[in-house]
Amino acid sequence: MENLSWDDLRVLLAVHREGSLLAAGRSLGLSTSTTGRRLDALEAALGERLVHRAQSGTLLEPAALRLVRLAEELAHGLDARQRDQRSASTLRVSVPDGMARTAAQALLPFRHSDPPVHIELVGENRMADLAKREADIGVRLVRSTSNVLVEKHLATLRFALYAAPDYVRRRLPTRRLVREDAATQDFIGLDARWKGLPHEQWMRSLGAVRFPFRSSSMEALDEAVRQGVGIAAMLERDPRHEGLVRIEAETVGPSQSFYLAYHRDLRKLPHVRAAVQAIESTFKRT
Repeated sequence: MENLSWDDLRVLLAVHREGSLLAAGRSLGLSTSTTGRRLDALEAALGERLVHRAQSGTLLEPAALRLVRLAEELAHGLDARQRDQRSASTLRVSVPDGMARTAAQALLPFRHSDPPVHIELVGENRMADLAKREADIGVRLVRSTSNVLVEKHLATLRFALYAAPDYVRRRLPTRRLVREDAATQDFIGLDARWKGLPHEQWMRSLGAVRFPFRSSSMEALDEAVRQGVGIAAMLERDPRHEGLVRIEAETVGPSQSFYLAYHRDLRKLPHVRAAVQAIESTFKRT
């Protein structure tokens, strides 16, 4: 272990993430031959084979996977250190896809603060690991189990059904969905990974069976609704629903809680406290 090099470990990490020497080299800005030599050096230092190489890709041995976990911890630590070394007023915020606009409305006024705050706002489907400082602040749909994070309940919002005026005119002029008609209606939903979410199950409980369009992108779902593709379950009181028609259903839509979390080490930083207050205030107005 004393002979391990971070340069070699990060190559192994890239191979694990990318699945081939060629793709790993590209991600690191290295040639395939240099990537291979780095792996050779790592295997020589440990005295064992770590990676099986083939034209179809790479396969990592169990020993290599243990080193990958070590490399990931080092990478997270280095990323956090680099962020700490940047301006103390740089703020990285991770929010669910579809919440970026609301978060931007809360955070953009900070650009003109004194000193100015530099904002990195990331809308993503994955949950950033705040304990490892992948982001400074996170808005998420589930509670955290980490004892190094401060967590606050932001809001509980309810889902309702929405459709475009054109769809309502053509397919559902009553603006009310009843089970007898649900099987003949078209619906819009998230992709297969998210079918277990409460609002997806709710649509199916109402009798929805036809989903001609699914996507993991909230922007794509919103566009599909506006183009009259079908009916979608969307959060109430969202300003993005302007121009859409709310559809009444036989049962009330499910609710969704939102939580704000950040690392305890950041709780005394003035720009973090101010950002947390701004996000809380914005969510309370929704």
